[in-house]
Amino acid sequence: MPPGLVALALGGFGIGLTEFLIAGLLPQVASSFAVSEAAAGRLISGYALSVAVGAIALTAATARLPRKQVLVGLMALFVIGNLLSAVAPNYPVMMLGRIVAALCHGSFFGIGSLVARSLVAPERKSRAVAVMFAGLTLANVLGVPFGALAGERWGWRSAFWAVTAIGVLALAGIAALVPTPADAPPNPGGHVSAGLRPQLHAFRSSQVWLTLTATALGYGGMFGAFSYIAYTFTEVGGFSASDVAWLLMVYGVGLVVGNVVGGRAADHDRDRALILALLGLTVTLAVFGLLAASAPASVVLVFLMGLTGFAAVPGMITRVTDHAHGAALAASANVSASNVGNALGAWLGGLALSAGLGYRAPLFVGAGIVAVAAAVMAVAARVEVVSREIP
Repeated sequence: MPPGLVALALGGFGIGLTEFLIAGLLPQVASSFAVSEAAAGRLISGYALSVAVGAIALTAATARLPRKQVLVGLMALFVIGNLLSAVAPNYPVMMLGRIVAALCHGSFFGIGSLVARSLVAPERKSRAVAVMFAGLTLANVLGVPFGALAGERWGWRSAFWAVTAIGVLALAGIAALVPTPADAPPNPGGHVSAGLRPQLHAFRSSQVWLTLTATALGYGGMFGAFSYIAYTFTEVGGFSASDVAWLLMVYGVGLVVGNVVGGRAADHDRDRALILALLGLTVTLAVFGLLAASAPASVVLVFLMGLTGFAAVPGMITRVTDHAHGAALAASANVSASNVGNALGAWLGGLALSAGLGYRAPLFVGAGIVAVAAAVMAVAARVEVVSREIP
């Protein structure tokens, strides 16, 4: 494994911790700043919106800069944001810290995925992206319990100090271990961004838009169901509130496994792997909705939900960047699409609950959304095959 990939994965781990650990700290943060639970919750939604905006804005603004320099700058921004959160004297400064840290999220994973795939042979590019995203999946497993544990023992600020330290290590690792263009292996994908205009031209490709649509719908279906999964566990499955933490860790383990399996499968037959992953997630969510009252089935199905949900991620990123000819803006747009999908799925799942359809409903809504994603991906694959057959 190229050492530069380890540095990128560490950066992904730190960014993932920042995103997830706040959920376990909300009561303490709300109490510390004397704000309501709803106001504290906006530290999560504000982060997500900033990710979607920053992914496009920062990637466009740095289009002519060498990618290694951009990654170092993004990690510096990440460190500053978490440092602001750690020392925040009041709620507005805390929110500012969350926004600053979030701005680097999408661009880091978009540009970082291009650098990751350039460090390995072309036939291993999806696995390289999976290695980078391994940090994010591990953060999903550890983020909430880490935040809750650190907050309980040393106060909520300690969690942000720890993430700041991880950011400093990742920054140093990327600066030292990611090759500069002169030292990089001879692999298309490169380390220097093209200008903004060529990157915008990448969006003329129908395959780019079809892949972004499938990404948004695939994420939307999974997170539309995941957003309300705690209620499904307690209100339908009969689990206690204290069981939710370890059940979410089971889901996180599924993400880790899905990331590895999906990366390997995409390197063998990418479009087939993507369609199968989306169909697998569709079936998993639908069966979960039917069997949610069974505790043993819920444990197995929440693991499969994580596995099939993340199995498509490495392949989606390499697919959109291949059709965008390595444009970093397209890779970052893929991250924005996933966050847009998250918001859409959570909104549709909430509508189902508001309509009185019960706590199984978000699972069925999610299955429907992912089924559309699978259909979009099948159309994209077919169009690509036909275009190759036409002289």
